Amino acid sequence: MSVVPILSQADIFDEMSNTQLELISSITDEAHYQASDIIFEENTIGNEMYIIASGEVEILVDPAMIGDESDKGAHVIATMRRGQSFGEVSLVDEGLRSASARCSQQDTHLILIPRDKLMLLCDMYPQLGYKLMRNLAADLAMKIRHTDLQVREQLTWAHEDNKK
Repeated sequence: MSVVPILSQADIFDEMSNTQLELISSITDEAHYQASDIIFEENTIGNEMYIIASGEVEILVDPAMIGDESDKGAHVIATMRRGQSFGEVSLVDEGLRSASARCSQQDTHLILIPRDKLMLLCDMYPQLGYKLMRNLAADLAMKIRHTDLQVREQLTWAHEDNKK
C-alpha cells in the first residue's frame, strides 16, 4: 500500500512535493492496533513519530508520573484521527515521552516514521528538512496553545470551585 496519500493529508507534511513525500514514504513502517492497545507509555524513550492512516488514538497524561497521587489514573488530553501526527516531540529532542498514546478504535492503522532515518533525509535534502521543521514548529506551537488553553480552563474551574 502506498502511504503517500496518507502522508499528504498530514499537516506536518504540508506543501511537500510528491517526490519529497515519496522519499519520506520510503523510510516508513506500518503498524496495526486494536482498541485499548498501548502504542507507547509516558516517560519512555521515543525514537519515532506516527501518522494515523485510519482509526483513532488517545493521548493521555498520568498525574501520578509527577508525584500527584491524589489524582488516580490517566487523563485523555487529546484524541487524534486520520491524517494527524503524534509523537513528533521525539524528532526534536530524543527525550522521554511526555504522554502515553492508546488506541481507541478497532483496526487503527498507523504509519511510523523513525527519527534517525528522517533526520538523514533532512540532511540529504535540505529543502525537505526546512519544510518539515517549519511544519513541525507550527504543529507543536498549535498543540502548546491548545494545552495552555486546557490548563487555563482547569485553573479557572478550580478557582471557581474554591470560591464556593
